[in-house]
Amino acid sequence: MRETLAALMAATLLAGGTTAAARMIHVGPGDNAHERLQTALIEAQPGDTVHIAAGRYALADGLSLDVDNVTIKGDGPDRTILDFTAQKGEGEGLLITSDNVVVRDIGVENPAGNGIKSKGSDGIALVGIRVEWTGGPKSTNGAYGLYPVSSKNVLIDRTLVKGASDAGIYVGQSQNIIVRNSRAEMNVAGIEIENSYDADVIGNTATNNAGGILVFDLPDLPQQGGRNVRVTGNQVIANNHPNFAAPGNIVAGVPSGTGIMVMANEQVLVSGNHVMGNNGNGVMIVAYTQAFADKAYNPLPRGVTVAGNHFMDNGKAPAFPGGKEIAAAVGGTLPPVMWDGITRYAVPGSGVERAASGGVRSDAAGISLNLGVQGTPSSAAKPAALPLLTIPIAPRAAIVLPAELEARAK
Repeated sequence: MRETLAALMAATLLAGGTTAAARMIHVGPGDNAHERLQTALIEAQPGDTVHIAAGRYALADGLSLDVDNVTIKGDGPDRTILDFTAQKGEGEGLLITSDNVVVRDIGVENPAGNGIKSKGSDGIALVGIRVEWTGGPKSTNGAYGLYPVSSKNVLIDRTLVKGASDAGIYVGQSQNIIVRNSRAEMNVAGIEIENSYDADVIGNTATNNAGGILVFDLPDLPQQGGRNVRVTGNQVIANNHPNFAAPGNIVAGVPSGTGIMVMANEQVLVSGNHVMGNNGNGVMIVAYTQAFADKAYNPLPRGVTVAGNHFMDNGKAPAFPGGKEIAAAVGGTLPPVMWDGITRYAVPGSGVERAASGGVRSDAAGISLNLGVQGTPSSAAKPAALPLLTIPIAPRAAIVLPAELEARAK
């Protein structure tokens, strides 16, 4: 009898003791929306889907999820709307700190801080999301619309972000990233990949931002050495919006009119993009210009290739310091590609000078400003034509995400 009872107990534990059957948890609009939504996210178990029905949810505080393997699903980014207009503080609209999470088909409006942030997640998919500050571009808007940071296996697909005071779509200090089929407009930066490894930015539209697509690496962050980024097949159009970032923000220095900007990154491929109507540079490739103390940081761009893009009507009114003078020196209009020509930098506190390897290659007309050493002002520019790249570019392997995450994101 005891053996039979023990066998029954063991069978019960194996059947459901560790992972319950996946559930669909429904939440609808109405009173106490924040309490009901947050309760659903707290009580969700791995495998569950939290369905947020169509309607407008007025929320005075942010939401959070720390349970692995959960899907949060709305009925469409213009039908299920999380409205944070009355949000207190400056936190996220939705903060995710768990793994293997999919958020899809939801609109997020007017968060006091960032729209949706994941931190430390392994497997995060943001699909069919709209984040918008409905009062238009303002320095008081939240910094980031979609904001995976310190995460791995990141997918952003079919999203729209408008009005972020830093970057609409931002992925920082992360690895194995795909940003695709998305639209960023009226942000300071449309799409930004920062201090990250192995990223594909594919098939997106960046328009009417101050800067369209940025690939940056900055000092004094836990993860440095950004590398292996492909920016391909994007529409980068008329990014001429005034820069409305708060003073002191790193993107406050991005000149309005910038199409694609690569700063202090390694092995970046810019290919197959349509870059049109940007008043400044179609593609700007620069070193990090500010002083820094980290001896391990390399402020120079290395191994940047610009090939197979379509450029039209860029460079007529550059807004960066010295831009008009540089344009005048090369015939009145900047060529599609501009490199600052900084190839050396001083290692802080060592008296040692280091040089870049790999440099910049382009098959489109370009200039080097030949500034030489990091920290040289642009007023010292000596513009000269970049040699044209004439050999074919070997294709790079596409980023591959876990099949289960991709399947849930379809």
